[in-house]
Amino acid sequence: MRIDVPKTLGEEQVRFFVENGYLTATDLVTMDEIEEMRRDTVTISRGGYPCESLQPLPADLTDDEVQRSILCIHQPHYISPVMEKYVRHPKICGALSQITAAHLPFWDGSVKCMQSMLFVKPPTFQGQAWHQDEIYIPTRDRSLIGAWIALDDATVENGCLYVIPGSHRHGYLFPQKAHDNPEEFDFAPESYGFDESEEIPVEVKAGTVVFFNGYILHRSRKNRSEVYRRVLVNHYMNSWSLLPWSIKEGESPANADRRNIIPVAGVDPYDWKGYETPPNNVWLRACKARNEALGE
Repeated sequence: MRIDVPKTLGEEQVRFFVENGYLTATDLVTMDEIEEMRRDTVTISRGGYPCESLQPLPADLTDDEVQRSILCIHQPHYISPVMEKYVRHPKICGALSQITAAHLPFWDGSVKCMQSMLFVKPPTFQGQAWHQDEIYIPTRDRSLIGAWIALDDATVENGCLYVIPGSHRHGYLFPQKAHDNPEEFDFAPESYGFDESEEIPVEVKAGTVVFFNGYILHRSRKNRSEVYRRVLVNHYMNSWSLLPWSIKEGESPANADRRNIIPVAGVDPYDWKGYETPPNNVWLRACKARNEALGE
């Protein structure tokens, strides 16, 4: 079935995204919606949904204490209906239907989601070194896109995004190596071989959505403030492209197509394949304090 969504961006915004590889939009999410996501971040962090890796925490821990134990929760929409709702947010998906594969001449606006990531990023927590999301989630047509919803003001001080505008244009995946700065960045490797002097900070207010192409070089630095930098970032792609994220027995890279996805705009031409049921689980980054609270 076709999923119709409102077209929320102007032609100039679409052109800006195609040219620069990123775009900020300030009028897609309301502050009431931001508050709902903030509350749900606490619920998830407390183990408020049935989940293998997020067991309930003691009730005497404060909201601040339970959030300070987590850098990022991968795939929160697997367990939270609230987070799944924002994967499908009509205005965000409307923008996605205009820019996700705008570089392709015959694209019809169809979009699917394969990942959500809830960054809590408490004070003192590291950022992530230079990288391109396409390294981790391969697509076949350079249509990977992140929709980065700021739940707090994102500033240079608390570790906002930095991007190199236009670094997506050639579709080149830069090599990676281990970085030597664990104080600033987490365990993920660092992309290299480009001019870093062209980077710009993307400071935004809470409620802003930042869209960025899967090939654009981006990073974030350590949170040096006393406030959180919470973000829900969902990843999408052109529904007409296969998703060779993992290869199962009997598949080849040519026909591999992960079906643990959510159609959010237009049509899913591969719906005849069916859909995988997501696991009742999430994956956590940096939760040592949580383990200590549980006595593990």
